[in-house]
Amino acid sequence: QLSLYLGKRDYVDNVDSVESVDGVCLIDPEYLKDRKVYVTLTCAFRYGRDDLDVIGLTFRKDIYVLTTQLYPPVPDQAPKTLTPLQEKLMKKLGENAYPFTFEVGAAQPLPAERLCGTGPAPKAETTRQFMMSDKPLHLEASLDREIYYHGDPINVTVNINNTTNKVVKKIKISVDQITDVVLYSLDKYTKTVCAEEINETVAANSTFSKTYSVTPLLSANRQKRGLALDGKLKHEDTNLASTTILRPGMDKEVLGILVSYKVKVNLVVSRGGILDTAAFPSSDVGVEMPVILMHPKP
Repeated sequence: QLSLYLGKRDYVDNVDSVESVDGVCLIDPEYLKDRKVYVTLTCAFRYGRDDLDVIGLTFRKDIYVLTTQLYPPVPDQAPKTLTPLQEKLMKKLGENAYPFTFEVGAAQPLPAERLCGTGPAPKAETTRQFMMSDKPLHLEASLDREIYYHGDPINVTVNINNTTNKVVKKIKISVDQITDVVLYSLDKYTKTVCAEEINETVAANSTFSKTYSVTPLLSANRQKRGLALDGKLKHEDTNLASTTILRPGMDKEVLGILVSYKVKVNLVVSRGGILDTAAFPSSDVGVEMPVILMHPKP
């Protein structure tokens, strides 16, 4: 008795604007008689697993709702212009087809479909002084840019100035996904979505410089639980969640979940002697850099 037509299922947030949701509804006036027809667009935050629904352990909250009356038509609620798809559907379906358009507010919590202009390339450095060594070890790591599209390799340049009497035995590079659940609770999860260990040796009193490539992909993490993914209707069609972009003054609770990523570079350094082992139980020297994962602007 009612048929709803949409042009697509995935809509893009460009940070400063969101694609409009438009479609056509075909109704049967004889079936409706004197009843009205409304179309509602709901943005819902949902937290919990599907198998917990039956025992009430999931959490859902509607955080954005738009409603328009479709039938009988209200002049000031009808779309001012029609898309080419709506025009074709109206001609094909006839006089009982009614168009609708929802303009989604820019305060919506959608992923980082962001501008092409980027900020400065991330860079981090640290200096470590070891016991029984007069001079320090200096580590500098940098990325070639701030924003990467899903599936792009992340190029990490590692510069080491080892003026100590220690030996760098290994270089570890990883990408972590950090998920903050801000609406339902204050839960915070950190999951490693990409990790590489490189057996590079940097001798005492020497320097080293090299660029490595790492690529965080959902296909390499399908067995992990608790990862944040971009929401799509087809599971095989999705990817790791895009970075959440916070606009100035935005209420974090409207977002429900905040997703961010960081690249970590750690050096495994040999510990020569009992004193060093006691003073520095960890042999890692490391830095972290934020990175943005997103989709290209369509």
